[in-house]
Amino acid sequence: MSADYNPPNDPLVVIHADHHLLLVDKPAGLLSVPGKGEHLADCLIARVQTAFPEALLVHRLDRDTSGVMVFALTPHAQRHLGLQFEKRHMKKTYVAKVYGTLEPKEGTVDLPLIVDWPNRPLQMVCHETGKAAHTDWRVLRHEDGTTRVRLFPKTGRSHQLRVHMLALGHPILGDPFYATGEALNAPRLMLHAETLQLRHPDGGKGMRFTAKCPF
Repeated sequence: MSADYNPPNDPLVVIHADHHLLLVDKPAGLLSVPGKGEHLADCLIARVQTAFPEALLVHRLDRDTSGVMVFALTPHAQRHLGLQFEKRHMKKTYVAKVYGTLEPKEGTVDLPLIVDWPNRPLQMVCHETGKAAHTDWRVLRHEDGTTRVRLFPKTGRSHQLRVHMLALGHPILGDPFYATGEALNAPRLMLHAETLQLRHPDGGKGMRFTAKCPF
């Protein structure tokens, strides 16, 4: 990864900010947190902390995924949001473009995942030792041998959506880890975190944030 890390220089897009929460629209190609080594120091949290020095990490998105990310602006908010993720109270939706014609119109993938050790960071389906992973999906439309689909992860395993789509025989377009052949022909990984629904750490009010899909 290190050799080809050229993150975009897009300005920080703030979706929402208040005394506890900061939500931003992460661009594709930017690490959420720093990698090992100086060349991987540029990342979303570093850029966020330039503008909001008190910002604290709550979760992360894969480098090649774009979309809504929440940061905490107080330790209380970080704990509160962390618990919401842990208890699966946080609801997320994604938009993806996958290879081929995905049918039927909707469905569920319920396949346990585990890291593929010899090939890490790749993940794989494993019914013996994998951790439960559950994704609902709904087709939005078919476009020239590809399918635009909305994904509703019920769990938050590493690479979950990427491996689950692959397991259906429809890898996400442009996926550097799991797509091959024609499915690699895309300007980026066609996966975007579209909405994030959470409870506000101050009072518990339900809130929903959206980042428009860029593809």
